[in-house]
Amino acid sequence: MTEDRRKRWWRDRIRALPWVTARAPWWVAAVLGVILVAAGLVLVSHPLGALGVLGFYVGASCVVSGVADLLGRGPAALRTGGVDSAEPAGATSARSLSDRLLPWFWIAVGVVVIVWLGRDVGLFGPAIAIAMIVSGCVSVLRPIVGRTWRGAPEAMLGIAEVTFGVLALLWPDATLIVIAVLFGARTVLFGLTLLIRAGQQVWRPGHRPELRDRRTAVLRWVGAAAVLALAVGAGWISHTLRAGIPVADSFFDTPGELPDTPGHLIRWEEYSGNLPDGMVGFRIFYTTTNAWGEVVPSSGMLAVPADADGPVPLITWAHGTVGVARACAPSIGPDALTVGGQPAAAQLADLGWAMVASDYPGMGAAGDDPYLIGEGEGRAVLDAARAARQLETTSLSDQTVIWGHSQGGHGALWAGQLADDYAPDLNVLGTAALSPASNPRALADSVLAHPDAAGATLGIAFVVDSYTRYYPDLALDDTVVPAGRTIVREAASRCTGEGGTLVTILAGLSVARDQPIVDPDALAGTFGDRLTENTATGPWAAPVFIGQGEADEVIEFGINTDYVGLLCGQGVDVEFHGYPDGTHMSVLATGSQLNADVVRWTQERLAGSPSEPNCP
Repeated sequence: MTEDRRKRWWRDRIRALPWVTARAPWWVAAVLGVILVAAGLVLVSHPLGALGVLGFYVGASCVVSGVADLLGRGPAALRTGGVDSAEPAGATSARSLSDRLLPWFWIAVGVVVIVWLGRDVGLFGPAIAIAMIVSGCVSVLRPIVGRTWRGAPEAMLGIAEVTFGVLALLWPDATLIVIAVLFGARTVLFGLTLLIRAGQQVWRPGHRPELRDRRTAVLRWVGAAAVLALAVGAGWISHTLRAGIPVADSFFDTPGELPDTPGHLIRWEEYSGNLPDGMVGFRIFYTTTNAWGEVVPSSGMLAVPADADGPVPLITWAHGTVGVARACAPSIGPDALTVGGQPAAAQLADLGWAMVASDYPGMGAAGDDPYLIGEGEGRAVLDAARAARQLETTSLSDQTVIWGHSQGGHGALWAGQLADDYAPDLNVLGTAALSPASNPRALADSVLAHPDAAGATLGIAFVVDSYTRYYPDLALDDTVVPAGRTIVREAASRCTGEGGTLVTILAGLSVARDQPIVDPDALAGTFGDRLTENTATGPWAAPVFIGQGEADEVIEFGINTDYVGLLCGQGVDVEFHGYPDGTHMSVLATGSQLNADVVRWTQERLAGSPSEPNCP
């Protein structure tokens, strides 16, 4: 058997349709062509379904080719009309044993793929990616070895196939998309090929073969060039998305031995990033405690007015969602404190307030990030205020006010709830929670009810990753469906500001078309219980402020109106404001009404003025 025919023989084992339809009547080719075009278009938009279909197709092809071999009509026989004429004399008897065993081998391979491998996204996706790389390398090498330019289009397609295979391995959560697009597109093209073949048999039975060959050659060159250009573009995008990912430097290294007291300042250095006018900054590395009371490291950033005259009050800030990986810590980057990212940031110097912002454990410092885990977030926020007061180059008063937004709003509520018992030395005068993720269970119900929302995958991934790392009674494999596990793991390794987050969002949306990422039964069990217990219910020893935009696209406004109703029913001293047309981030913009309300409310707390709760 020639090298070219041997390669096609192996390829035909996992692609049964081409050789099955090679001699089909025109009407069979036409009907099958229409079906394949329609199916290919559907598969492109449903990656999870595409992978399942591809797994079944490969497995079925192997079974069909094995059965055909048993009947004497396998791929090689169908291609040549009988015994391969390229086989040397005597080869049949020498290969009689393998001829009897190979059909059963291919049947067994097909059954394994259908029953097991094709159903396991974590295994089958990478396996297909590797197969694409190997197949692409063979396609590239053949014209080089044969020294013929006629194989150039195949080499171009081979380079594209290798590129897509590498991208699928570099972006595991995008493997589904890559395979779906390629498999779906190939299905569409094969369907169109069958339709063209059927049309030629009906309308042009006497057309000139040499003219057809020239047109086919031109189409092959154009198609190969287009696919190669697409692959090069995808590679360039991949490189761009991976560029500029932040890295934690040696400042964030955990010392060999941690002090056994929370809130202890281990080290500090000047912050060289961007700051609002009139502020100077420092990075801090300190101790805090996790939800189990164990001392763990954390990091953060402190900003103080450059021209402060005497001790200044301290705002301890809990930041919103930026990710759960170490590299996502705000103090690593140049914009830990930005105008529009924190309320009244541009006014801090004029107001004469300092602000300390915890990164939370596991971000910057090594460890597990307590994403929406109240005890871990709240303690880190309080201990950051303790550590800030140990910086000898600054002068801070004993007055403390807690602010937080989104995830940080959740952390702020917990910090205010814990302050009286955990950190009575801080003199916390109030807690302001802005657009808070106040009720993690209600938020989970909302997100899972709309899995096709753009940020749903990120929120799910961050919560699931943190909870399954933090709580020993939770496991990722029991919480996330098999198709979503790779996506969750990859999303948890990225930060919201990274370009790679777009890949996570697209992959999550693709899977959500076919099934939810979180197992529907998970919320009814321990996972749901853990979410519920991380809702702060008080008591708070100081007044509480809650504000949110009524057009918030991330956290439903109704979640916080219900939450405020719960607090009011418990007699909590809470002032609540909704802002018409305000979105999740616009409420923090310079000049927003929320900014003005938070500043006014904080000034009243610092002045010792009576609070003005506005419960119905």
